[in-house]
Amino acid sequence: MNEMSFPLAGQRFEVDYGDLIATNAYDESGLSLTYEITGGALTGNTATVELQWRHLFGGTYAISWQEADGSTVVHIDDFEGGRSLAFFTTPGGQFFRLDGSLKLLEPTHQN
Repeated sequence: MNEMSFPLAGQRFEVDYGDLIATNAYDESGLSLTYEITGGALTGNTATVELQWRHLFGGTYAISWQEADGSTVVHIDDFEGGRSLAFFTTPGGQFFRLDGSLKLLEPTHQN
């Protein structure tokens, strides 16, 4: 785990891979994210997961997590350039690679 806080903590982003669109909201601590699938066959799926991250260069980060069903997800997200690469494996062993856009959304306010 990094000693520093995740620089994008508290922010929300939309990732659009064409057949799959999701909102990723990083919590204020930078230790977890809540995703919601907002477009495509999996619309309505949502979960909060613990994440790990590594700064790669510039505004680009590797972000990974494991879901409750055992699925693994790795994003290479270029927050400055607005691009996202996602790699995930399902519990059944299927492997997917996605390439799409990434854009900042207005933050949600938690009181």
